[in-house]
Amino acid sequence: MKPYYWESHHGNFGDDLNLWLWDFLLPGFRDVHPDVLLVGVGTVLNPVLLPADQKKLVIGSGYGYGSPPDITKPDWDVRCVRGPLTAEKLGLPRDKAATDPAVLIADMPEFKGLPKIHKKTFIPHWESAEFGMWASVCEPAGLTYLDPRGEAKAVIRHIAQSELIVAESMHGAILADAFRVPWIAVSTSRAINNFKWNDWAASVGATYTPRYVPVSTRAEAVAKKARFWGFSFEGQHGGGSSAPASEAGDTMTRKAPPQAGLRGMAKQVLAAPSILALWQASRAEPQLSPQGKLEESKQRFRAVLDEVRRDYF
Repeated sequence: MKPYYWESHHGNFGDDLNLWLWDFLLPGFRDVHPDVLLVGVGTVLNPVLLPADQKKLVIGSGYGYGSPPDITKPDWDVRCVRGPLTAEKLGLPRDKAATDPAVLIADMPEFKGLPKIHKKTFIPHWESAEFGMWASVCEPAGLTYLDPRGEAKAVIRHIAQSELIVAESMHGAILADAFRVPWIAVSTSRAINNFKWNDWAASVGATYTPRYVPVSTRAEAVAKKARFWGFSFEGQHGGGSSAPASEAGDTMTRKAPPQAGLRGMAKQVLAAPSILALWQASRAEPQLSPQGKLEESKQRFRAVLDEVRRDYF
């Protein structure tokens, strides 16, 4: 088998973890059925993304964009999906809803027993990291900045070693919840597609009620077609540069790029609403999914893995 994941030029740890997670969950999967595509972590159940002429084994993926695929065709073997909303969208019975496979990362020995070294951490959506100045926002707001575009294991270790996670990144919240790190959801866009968040949250008995934090730069507003200091950028298209490459093992608590003189000061002043809103969000009541519900979802997922081993190995 070959693992499928959405590969982006900027990098995103929530997608990139597919490169090694399945070697832990299904050891030896790469040595069997070379014609099968293992579709795992990600909001990727979309006929535009997945090849039509290849057998697809779906284990924990989610729907969220575009048209749902026709999974009645013989090239689909859907063992479980991310949550009940995806199951309903695909016409599957509710018992096909397990949870996001990333929750099993907390069972990996290399992530167990890590010391807490970060008090409060903010992990934005990759698009916010790409176009915003969130490292500069985090410092006066009293949070550590964690770039979701970093090397996946380094990002995950940072999450596990935090006492609190403020997450715009969905997998930031998923991993925090799996490691039993209290988390607070935020959003920098009022038009966010909350389907995938609610899909995962329902699978573990959590709720998605994000606190709004304004975008931090004009470039971010353009990219998200949002408002910035009263100006609407709806209908405009952002350019932006690609994210800088990261080295394996990088802790990804990236420092803000230096801003020269008055220009840097002006940008910091313009980001003041973001600083205040993020500071306020970090003091909101955090949440964790019920331990029993999380374990129930993980057990359901492990049962699916047992079935896959029986049928494919």
